[in-house]
Amino acid sequence: MQTTTAQRVRSVRPVGTRAVLAELDSLQDVLALQDMLYKSPLPGQVDVLAAAETVMVVGESAAATRAIGSRLLELELAPLIASDSGLVVIDTVYDGDDLADVAELTGLSVDGVVAAHTGQIWTVAFAGFAPGFGYMVGENEALTVPRRSSPRTAVPAGSVALGGQYSAVYPRRSPGGWQLIGRTGARMWDLDRSQPALVRPGDRVKYRAVREVLTAGASSSGDSPAREPEKDHHVESGLRILNPGAQSLIQDLGRRGFGPLGVSAAGALDRASLRRANRLVGNTSSAAAVESVNGGLTVEAEGDQVIAVTGAPTTLTIESPSWFGSDGGSDGGDIHPSAKRTAPMAAPFALLDGEVLTLGAPESGFRNYVAIRGGVDVPEVLGSRSADTMSGIGPAPLVTRQVLAVGNSTVSTAVGSPELQPDFPGVGVTVLEVIPGPRADWFDREALDSLCYQEWLVTPQSNRVGMRLDGTPLKRTREGELPSEGTMAGALQIPPAGLPVLFLADHPITGGYPVIGVVRDEHLDLAAQIPIGGKIRFRLVPDSPEFTTTFTKTPEK
Repeated sequence: MQTTTAQRVRSVRPVGTRAVLAELDSLQDVLALQDMLYKSPLPGQVDVLAAAETVMVVGESAAATRAIGSRLLELELAPLIASDSGLVVIDTVYDGDDLADVAELTGLSVDGVVAAHTGQIWTVAFAGFAPGFGYMVGENEALTVPRRSSPRTAVPAGSVALGGQYSAVYPRRSPGGWQLIGRTGARMWDLDRSQPALVRPGDRVKYRAVREVLTAGASSSGDSPAREPEKDHHVESGLRILNPGAQSLIQDLGRRGFGPLGVSAAGALDRASLRRANRLVGNTSSAAAVESVNGGLTVEAEGDQVIAVTGAPTTLTIESPSWFGSDGGSDGGDIHPSAKRTAPMAAPFALLDGEVLTLGAPESGFRNYVAIRGGVDVPEVLGSRSADTMSGIGPAPLVTRQVLAVGNSTVSTAVGSPELQPDFPGVGVTVLEVIPGPRADWFDREALDSLCYQEWLVTPQSNRVGMRLDGTPLKRTREGELPSEGTMAGALQIPPAGLPVLFLADHPITGGYPVIGVVRDEHLDLAAQIPIGGKIRFRLVPDSPEFTTTFTKTPEK
């Protein structure tokens, strides 16, 4: 009697201290493991993200992640039962910027590329990168092409693209490194639908060539925020935005568990500062607050409020309206010019009805968090009030005249006592600790030394998606492309041009460039406070020997 050897995870690599990357022998094994983990989650499992040849599992803690890594090596993969899926037709205009380059790379004519793309059925293998972005595998490999050597900072929404063996449609304007061959008006992601993603894993897709793009209703791209802010809506209690500054967003601690939909966690970049601000005004730690960049935010109280501002040290100026009485009340007294006072950082203070609070430019650091007692009351999207700048999910950036209503996210009848804050990055160099891998083996010792010994400059192209760094490029020791795989905040991704991108909270959840190391989770709050023009030095900190050994062995089959 013959027996077949059970399929297992080939090996597991650590991704920082909060995730592991399971490597498998085929896409079928990837999908089988993903299905098993959905149906029977491992203890401490927070999120699961399938990709081309890997499954990334995020744990709730470092200890839980170590246990997950060990358990993954012991699993026997059950066969995946195929689903019966319908056919989704995507009308496409083939006029992409990279169409001629793709023709040259494949040895086809431009018309040949179009014929090859429309002449086969594509199957969505997995989702990732951004909500609604489905990695589609074709029936042949005629259109397998490398990604661009340097990703674009902005790919137009609706772009039809090729990368490696996959085809996909960019659901909204976003960074990207795939080859653009056309554009579509199909709505790839729509939160107003019962199923937001137009295509999901297992779906079959047919591209159809058309002469013009037709878009029904609102933009399918997600270029415009799904929810427009109410600029002049009266509320009994809240904050009116007089000046939003460079960029102010509503953030809480983010949304977890939606990686398979292509949705990153988002949330406050400096989580400790958000928690501190909420604690000071008596809110739950996850209450929504305002995240503001580089000063300039000005708000007016609608009704009496309790406020706390944390994060980058700055001057907090409060201006009282001229109709206030000399005793500070509004019910009498002599009329006098408006009065100004300052409020302390990291301490609760009253902002009375009609008073105006202005945040000055930071003395150090980069981001501030403004909490109001009760929290900011905006609708939840997928369980969070956070604005995700990569996907467009959640509330839009704040605008002048918008009014933020107060919620009921209090946890205490009293406010907190003033707290000390840590030191924030200034004009010097900020050191961030990095755990090597999961793809440090794509680089030699010289590249690892170069990563750590030089000072990296934070460029103006940086944002909540990632910090783009400038310095001496790092050289790979391997040629070719890395199949797309899951990634996380803190990952240091190295495109072929050699300049690192440090992923932050709004990062794409999958990527195709090797990650040389992952900034320790404990240092991400510090990274969030490094200003544009600041400098970073990385320090490699290998994790405990038992952690590394556990996840580099290959089980016997």
